[in-house]
Amino acid sequence: MPQRHSKNNNDLAFFTYDEKRKLGYGTQKERLGKDSIKPFDACCLCLKPFIDPLCCQKGHVFCKECILECLLSQKNDIKRKLAAHAGQQKQDKEEEEERLMLQKARELDAFDQQNHGPVPQYNDKNYNRDKNGFHGANSVKATSYEEEALRTMKAFWLPSATPDAPAKVEAPSTSTTCPEGNEKIKMKNLFPIHFTEDTSAQKKHKSLDKSFICPSCKVTLTNTLSLVALNTCGHVFCKKCAEKFVAVDKVCVVCDRPCKDRNLVNVEKGGTGFAAHGDNLEAKDFKHLGSGSGLGLVRPAMKT
Repeated sequence: MPQRHSKNNNDLAFFTYDEKRKLGYGTQKERLGKDSIKPFDACCLCLKPFIDPLCCQKGHVFCKECILECLLSQKNDIKRKLAAHAGQQKQDKEEEEERLMLQKARELDAFDQQNHGPVPQYNDKNYNRDKNGFHGANSVKATSYEEEALRTMKAFWLPSATPDAPAKVEAPSTSTTCPEGNEKIKMKNLFPIHFTEDTSAQKKHKSLDKSFICPSCKVTLTNTLSLVALNTCGHVFCKKCAEKFVAVDKVCVVCDRPCKDRNLVNVEKGGTGFAAHGDNLEAKDFKHLGSGSGLGLVRPAMKT
């Protein structure tokens, strides 16, 4: 027989604190590791090592095929939205013309009835007057509006007869946006970048994966380094070499192509794995117990 202890006492009508912890109740925290962070040499769309990389002016790197497919789909979506907006404008114009025609017909009808004299003439032998007992331009006009409203009124208490709110299609933006930074982007604003591959014999024996180095200081590029690309020639350097040599000499170290300060683009990367780098790398999930089942329902509270 087990000892009578709070951890072994399972005959209560409620869950103890230890039982809740074993079921995963409460806020669960987990530190993101290296596998959860996008490396600097991965495409922002497919998250795979990039092929023929293209970079935008904000430093987001994409595969050439991925970004072309993304921009093409955005243009097709813009064409579809423009066609829907044009169709709605045409429909609104037709409805406005029809409304003006009906309004003009009512005014002519009211004017015609007003010119019959101070007392309206009736063809019926019983001289049946108007339903509301009024006559004249203003009264006939108001009565016709009320009759039309009664004919077209929806039964709001029936789900099948409730009035529908007209769906307005706003005029879409005709410019494509960057899928990562949401700023306006065009194909001509993208420039190819070139990483210097490490071809040393020692590196070949260690691993079959590609690794890249800074062409100036020969340091292996990782997520711990800030990278800078030149939008004139596309060569990538570490930030220290870019500020020490490229920004001072106004020329590329690799191809001697002249450049200016505005040609230096900071390359965005996924993170380093250390919170001190400025990235919040802690994921949180809140888990509460299901009623009567003992099973937990997971609801994401905050993820980074």
